Amino acid sequence: MVEWVLGYTICVFNKRQYIEYLIATTGNCTCTNLADHLEGEESVSHDVISDFLRQDKLTPRGLWEIVRPLIKDGPETYLIVDDSVQDKRYSRKIELVHRQYSGAAHGVVDGIGVVNLLHTSGTDKAFYPIDYRIFDPDGDGKSKQVHFREMYLRAINDKCIKAQTILFDSWYAAADNLKLIHRTGRYFITTLKKNRKVSASKETGYVNLEDLPWNSETIKHGMLVKLKEIPFQVQLFVIATPTGGIDWVITNRQDDPLCPMKADDVKIENAIRWHIEQFHRDVKQLVGSEKCQCRKARSQRNHLACCYLAWVSLKVYAQNINTTLADAQKKLWSEYLKKELRCPTIQAIGCV
Repeated sequence: MVEWVLGYTICVFNKRQYIEYLIATTGNCTCTNLADHLEGEESVSHDVISDFLRQDKLTPRGLWEIVRPLIKDGPETYLIVDDSVQDKRYSRKIELVHRQYSGAAHGVVDGIGVVNLLHTSGTDKAFYPIDYRIFDPDGDGKSKQVHFREMYLRAINDKCIKAQTILFDSWYAAADNLKLIHRTGRYFITTLKKNRKVSASKETGYVNLEDLPWNSETIKHGMLVKLKEIPFQVQLFVIATPTGGIDWVITNRQDDPLCPMKADDVKIENAIRWHIEQFHRDVKQLVGSEKCQCRKARSQRNHLACCYLAWVSLKVYAQNINTTLADAQKKLWSEYLKKELRCPTIQAIGCV
């Protein structure tokens, strides 16, 4: 793109071009690769693209403005919180990189941590990220738990989200988080780490989860227990996982005597949490959130902001044509492949 300013020709690059590049590229998400494929009036050098990433200031608010009309909010919907690590183990000089645990790598890696907040109606298609925070303890002094609470309060106070149930895993089942959700009149469904101690009665005191006395009734409807530092009781369920393990799931939702909660229902709701895992996988594999090689923190922040908007763009397109995000992206290359098969640019040698 070319503009004239006081008789001089300057090159301009914008967010739209970068987002469309993230959707269309096959994985080489670099400023040089993008510059090599821009033609005509859109042509710019890789330095112009680097300047865009380094000088713009894209924030999570821009994401919310895009997804706000897309979500269908209501008391029956859910919020999901989880973090993801953008793996940078081979990039030692990138800012925002910290040593932290990555579930994808099943260990501690050098990476950029991002805490995400998703809104979902509970179906496989109707979920969108509505907020996120970069984990930067050296810059703002905030832990991932603090980001959790700040995003949650912003969602219900500023964004006026009506979702009544918040889903998250055992990492975020800290006492401060549970008390905040309960105090604001919402419900949580979360798992507990197996070393968490609970009390089913004053007589038994706090015991290991494995030592609780279960019977057919409590297995079906759960049992009321007390957690340390929590001033209210929660309903505890033991849920079998598909891999043969056990999840200890708790909720502060009040039991209706006329329609008591069942373990099967809690299992279904807890499984909705995996929508955020699907989002984490898609944003890495389909729009290259881990691929940016820029060293500056602002460049990494802007790249991630564009990745989120690219994911939303791809999701809306996929829904319009009733397919998955991965298949929608593959369709971009189908016409190219058909053309090459009809008239190959590089023809096979020695074949009749």
